[in-house]
Amino acid sequence: MSEKLSFVNPTPTSPWGTYLQQVDRVMPYLGDLAKWAETLKRPKRALIVDVPIEMDDGRIAHYEGYRVQHNMSRGPGKGGVRFHPDVTLEEVMALSAWMTVKTAAVNLPYGGAKGGIRVDPKKLSLKELEKVTRRYTSEIGIIIGPHTDIPAPDVNTNGQIMAWMMDTYSMNTGGTATGVVTGKPLHLGGSLGRVKATGRGVFVTGREAARRLGLDLRGARIAVQGFGNVGSVAAELFVEAGAKIVAVQDHTGTIVNEKGLDLAELIPVSRTPAGAVSFKGGDVVPNEAFWDVPCDILIPAALEGQITAARAKKTTAKLVLEGANGPTVPEADDILAERGVLVVPDVICNAGGVTVSYFEWVQDFSSFFWDEDEINVRLDRIMMNALNQIWDTADKHKISLRTATYAVACERILMARQERGLYP
Repeated sequence: MSEKLSFVNPTPTSPWGTYLQQVDRVMPYLGDLAKWAETLKRPKRALIVDVPIEMDDGRIAHYEGYRVQHNMSRGPGKGGVRFHPDVTLEEVMALSAWMTVKTAAVNLPYGGAKGGIRVDPKKLSLKELEKVTRRYTSEIGIIIGPHTDIPAPDVNTNGQIMAWMMDTYSMNTGGTATGVVTGKPLHLGGSLGRVKATGRGVFVTGREAARRLGLDLRGARIAVQGFGNVGSVAAELFVEAGAKIVAVQDHTGTIVNEKGLDLAELIPVSRTPAGAVSFKGGDVVPNEAFWDVPCDILIPAALEGQITAARAKKTTAKLVLEGANGPTVPEADDILAERGVLVVPDVICNAGGVTVSYFEWVQDFSSFFWDEDEINVRLDRIMMNALNQIWDTADKHKISLRTATYAVACERILMARQERGLYP
C-alpha cells in the first residue's frame, strides 16, 4: 500500500492537488498500465538548495531554490526555471509533472522537470541577478546536464539567465556544454523561433480548435491574461488572422477596448515598468472585471489557478486556450464543460516552447542549425499531429481534451516505465 508524499499536503485547488486530480480522471483509460500509475503521483527526485549571495551593499542574502525531476522514463528531464517571490516546492512539483505529460503528449524524447528560486528579480540589480543565477546553477549542477536534465526559461527568466547558467555549468565541468540549457541567445547555440514558439503553439492549436468549433477568427474577440512572450505573441498571430484583442491583463492591471486594442502600440508600452495600464488606447478596469469582458476566446497566459469556479461561471468565451501551466482548477474545468466551453489544455496548447527547445537541443548536439521557416514548419506539424491524435481520442471515449491528452501522454509514459522495468 503506497503512502502519500509526506512533504506536501495539497489542497484540491493547489497546483499539486490539481495535477493529482487530473491524473485520477485518466485512470479509467489506462487499462493494464494503471498498475504503474502511482509513478505519476510522486516525483522521482526533488532538490532544495540554499542560494546565498553577497548583495551590492555588502549584506549576505539567502534565497531558497528548487529543482524537481518528476519522471524520466522517456528521456532526460526537461523544464523551465522561474524566479518569483511566490515559488514553492509544491508548485515546482506540479510544474515538473505537467512537463512530463506535455513532452509525452507531443511525443518528445523527454521526461519532465522544473526549477525555481523564491526571489523577486525586480528587486535585484543586474549583478545580484547574475550571482543568484550562477550560485543556483552550481547548487543544482549535481543533477542537471545535457543528457540528464535540461533547464529552460520560464517566468522572469530569459536568454541572458540561460547564458549564465550554461557558462556556470560549463566552467564547473571543464568544457563548453551548450546543450545543458535551451532558450539561449542565438550566438551561444540558441535556436531561431524559440522566443515566439510557445505563443505560436497557442495560436496553432487555437486556430484548429476554432475551425472545428465553426468559430470564424475574423472579428473574433479575444481576452488575454498575461502579456509576456506567450500572451503577446499569441495575440499578434490572432490579430494577423483577423481577430481583435478586446482585453489584456498583466501584472500592472487590466485594460479593455471593445473595438480592439492596437497591439503595435500596446506591446512596446507593456514592456515598460508602467506596464499595460499606462497604454492610452483603452480603459483601465478592476482586475476582476477582466473575467466579465465579452469575448469569444480566452487565453490565460499568466500563472496557475487563475480560472476558478466563480470565474468559469462568468466568462462568455466559447474557447479557452491555456497558454499558462495549470490555469484552470478542476472544479472550473467541470463548469466550463457543462457550459459547452471548449478548453484546449496547457499540456498541448503551450507545448510549442518545449518543442522548439527540443529542436535547439538537437541542433546543439549536431552543431548544425536550421532557418526559422524550417523550424516553424516542423513545429506546426508536430503540434497539429499531436492535437489531431488527442482529438480522435477525445471523440472515441467522449471525454474532454484534457483527459484525452492525459490518456495519450500517460499511456506513453507508463508504457516506457513498464518496458524498462524496475531496477534493481
